[in-house]
Amino acid sequence: MARSSSGSSEPTKPKVKKRRWYHQVWDVFQMTRKADPSVPWIMLGILVASAGVGFGVGALFNQGPYGLFLGIPLGILIATIFLSRRAERAAYSSLEGQPGAVSAALGTIRRGWNIEEQPVAVDARSQAMVFRAIGRPGVVFIADGGSRGVQQRLLEGERKRATRLVPDVPVHLIQTGREEGQVPLPKVAAAVRKQKGKLTPAEVAEITKRLKALGAARIPVPKGVDPTRMRPDRKGMRGR
Repeated sequence: MARSSSGSSEPTKPKVKKRRWYHQVWDVFQMTRKADPSVPWIMLGILVASAGVGFGVGALFNQGPYGLFLGIPLGILIATIFLSRRAERAAYSSLEGQPGAVSAALGTIRRGWNIEEQPVAVDARSQAMVFRAIGRPGVVFIADGGSRGVQQRLLEGERKRATRLVPDVPVHLIQTGREEGQVPLPKVAAAVRKQKGKLTPAEVAEITKRLKALGAARIPVPKGVDPTRMRPDRKGMRGR
């Protein structure tokens, strides 16, 4: 028990060690390397090639060493960008096929959208789910899991429920999967963002408020699936 200068005794709070950005990069590298063992060799190849190009360009002007010093940082930058892309691909590969994976994909959308983390509709037998995103383009329902027929049935049901409350608002339906006409999980966020915006921020807020009255599905995301932890971590690749 530590005493303050006033004589009162207060418990000392343990200091939490803050993780540096390079620790996060290392964690991302380790995760990606396990998913794709070729990543370290490709990154090494990028670094060597960039250093070689830098040295060669510098040699043309009799400044080989200076070109090398410029080529190495450039190689590190390119290798880091490559690692970021491969890490995102590995993260989506590990999520694809899991119930609730769409929630993780939608979690990468940062601004301009109100997204429900819990599904608004669930088919208990096939574990197909529908998630809702509301933005300037209107209301977007995204179905995940189950067959195409089950996804379509759930989506049409949510469209009817939404149009009863907000009849003049555009409603978009997206099926996820690898079949024809479906959107693969890694492209879900892009498919939502590419919809053209027509509503004002005030209208988006009002529509969100109205649709909240519909509530979420009674059946939650299955145990063991935490959408907030499933989202690919991009912060570690940005640094500070």
